[in-house]
Amino acid sequence: MTVQNPARTITVRDAAARLDVTPRTLKYYEELGIVVPVRSEGGYRLYEQADLDKLARVLRMRSLGFSLTAITAMLQQPMEAPAEGGRPRLSNASLKTLRETLTGQLATLDARVAQVRRELKEAAALQAQLKRDLDYVERRLAGEPVEEALEQRRKERPAS
Repeated sequence: MTVQNPARTITVRDAAARLDVTPRTLKYYEELGIVVPVRSEGGYRLYEQADLDKLARVLRMRSLGFSLTAITAMLQQPMEAPAEGGRPRLSNASLKTLRETLTGQLATLDARVAQVRRELKEAAALQAQLKRDLDYVERRLAGEPVEEALEQRRKERPAS
């Protein structure tokens, strides 16, 4: 298939730069059937905005830990024939499969969000400890006696 409006397309190199991936990554995604760019008269890959949007979503999903197998399965659900003048639509069977896939992906994301929240809580606790340590060091460097600096540090310690 050759491109109808080349002014609205970009090359694989430009697409890769825009998405911050290598051209090889885009070619691999093409091999998997995730995005199949149109071709120029000379056979060069040309990406349209819809391709870039789809690839950006795939890359976000990958960064969150989803496998290319799961992503590909979700993106390649069978379509029903379009109604007169309409666009192809997902069949009920495809919608049910997609629902299961999305539900699983949402559960994975929920678990990841919970993990990140735990990590943030731990980081905040460590940050508070480091601030107390720095305050102690600053007091000592300012000439405060050890006993007074330690007493102040004990007062600032959070209740366990």
